[in-house]
Amino acid sequence: MADWATQALLDEARLSPKPGLVDARGSGAHQDLTLELMERSANSLTPVFQALAIAGWQRPADSALRQDVGRIGREGERLMMAATAGVNTHRGAIWALGLLVTAVAMQAGNATPGKSCQLAAQLAQLPDHASPKLFSKGLRATQRYQVPGAREEAQQGFPHVMQRALPQLWRSRSQGANEQAAQIDALMAVMTTLSDTCVLSRGGLPALKVMQLGAAEVLDAGGYQHPAGRAALATLEQRLLASNASPGGAADLLAAALFLDRATAR
Repeated sequence: MADWATQALLDEARLSPKPGLVDARGSGAHQDLTLELMERSANSLTPVFQALAIAGWQRPADSALRQDVGRIGREGERLMMAATAGVNTHRGAIWALGLLVTAVAMQAGNATPGKSCQLAAQLAQLPDHASPKLFSKGLRATQRYQVPGAREEAQQGFPHVMQRALPQLWRSRSQGANEQAAQIDALMAVMTTLSDTCVLSRGGLPALKVMQLGAAEVLDAGGYQHPAGRAALATLEQRLLASNASPGGAADLLAAALFLDRATAR
């Protein structure tokens, strides 16, 4: 499970082209991130995911497990920051994937995507008494714009994973798309409706609207496997870069979907 989670982060980072995001072509809208840094960060988290899997194995979704998840997650953030010299590469992914790795382990080898998201939601709804009372950029964006963020996504059972990313991933594959195109389409599906706090923090509501409408245009054009879809993606990238916006929240949810696609049975 730890290897699957790490590989999901690596696959997301390497997937290209991704509008505004770090990929194999470059750093997108980011000045402080590179693909090599993202890969180093992802690999630093393997022992964290392993600890979460062990902690969750066959346990119920109760307060004791929630405290363990929070403690291990904070240790994961420390390891990530040490690996990246203080750059926040995967804090949101530690939250999403950490909950889902734990939820899959709770099912002891019989996990499904839906049940995993339900159990992750139950954990996310429980208080973490040791959580630091700090306001991240994402949390400030949720309060400023009155939109749901990463916390609410988890507490609601990851609707953008279950209703957007995974269905589109499977649909694109069934329609003959290769794995690169299917994963890009899944990312676009998330971006069509997500209130991505990374985009809001950088470009405000106008950039969010550009993201949502542009991603829908990619899918309406047939997705990345079609020339019109690739052209629409290039246009979306130009617009996001003009706003210095990067859909990092959507990228985290794509990684979560890729993990569940490997780790669970439909």
